[in-house]
Amino acid sequence: MSQDLNNKRLLIGQINGLFGVQGWVKIFSHAHPRKNILSYQPWHVKVNDVWTTLEIAKGREQGKTIVAQLKGVSDREIARNYIGTELYIEKSQLPKLPKGEYYWDELTGLEVINCQKVVLGKISYLVDTGSNQVMVINGKKEHWVPYLEPFLISIDIDKRQVLVDWDEDF
Repeated sequence: MSQDLNNKRLLIGQINGLFGVQGWVKIFSHAHPRKNILSYQPWHVKVNDVWTTLEIAKGREQGKTIVAQLKGVSDREIARNYIGTELYIEKSQLPKLPKGEYYWDELTGLEVINCQKVVLGKISYLVDTGSNQVMVINGKKEHWVPYLEPFLISIDIDKRQVLVDWDEDF
């Protein structure tokens, strides 16, 4: 994906299975809560190096998963072709967050320094462990720093830098 598109689109999920015989698919959602993926339309997908869109005819939570029927897909065998397809949305579709709150995607790639001004590395990704969220920082070594006070001191999006209270050897 070009850098320009990477700045405009956000990976929000993936089609990861079939559901029933009428062309419904199972969706792995990165949205929070998971069912919110159904509220973002259209989805953008890359097929044979060409971007196109998919629209949802119907969708719902089904147990612990999300299922959807794509517009124009009413057969299980046609739906099978979509398994593994990554689903993107335009970042402009996301709601504005209050000042001081960030989407994980905005934090990925930021440089992380500690209070002693030691560069720990850059945020590779964030993980929700169940009890809290964690920044995974890769530099000379990998650091898993909780995304909460007292460890997170400040975030400066303009400088692309995060200040943490974290020992470089931990």
